[in-house]
Amino acid sequence: MAYLDQTRLSKFLSLHLRHNPSGLGLTLEEGGWVGVEALLAGCATRGVHLTRAELEQLVAADAKQRYAFDPTGTRIRAQQGHSVPVALGLAPLVPPALLYHGTVAAALPAIQREGLQKMQRHHVHLSSDAETARRVGSRRGKPVLLTIDAARLHAAGGIFYQSGNGVWLTDHVPSAYVVLQREAPE
Repeated sequence: MAYLDQTRLSKFLSLHLRHNPSGLGLTLEEGGWVGVEALLAGCATRGVHLTRAELEQLVAADAKQRYAFDPTGTRIRAQQGHSVPVALGLAPLVPPALLYHGTVAAALPAIQREGLQKMQRHHVHLSSDAETARRVGSRRGKPVLLTIDAARLHAAGGIFYQSGNGVWLTDHVPSAYVVLQREAPE
């Protein structure tokens, strides 16, 4: 039986619910959902023996709330961040006036030329608070905080969504809407 700590287990689930469901023999249903029992069985085929109670604990304890159960508790999905085709069924929303994105200095030249791109994901991920964006940016080095004029982008036709864990999503942020770039406070 393979034992994974909470962080490694969360990354394992993220890999398979966001990027490689077929690696566990899963097919994402509409909205990105998979049956909990199918997920547990798929994990077991990879030597990761996880009980329903352990899965519920992992979901509840995840500080970023990456995963959600459906109202019946029989299905689970990643809230956002997929690189495989999936329509999460999120409704467009009016964003706050300002949103934030954490990155590193090395990414700034491309962002200044092309804006924020979704890259391999379905959307650009934005935060409603600077601290969360700073933490995200720090995963790859010294963070740089970008402030996004979301109100102006929305007024110009930009479409925004909010995932179940509060992450704001959009297809692209042109560089003209990146209104502030500075090193994020430590």
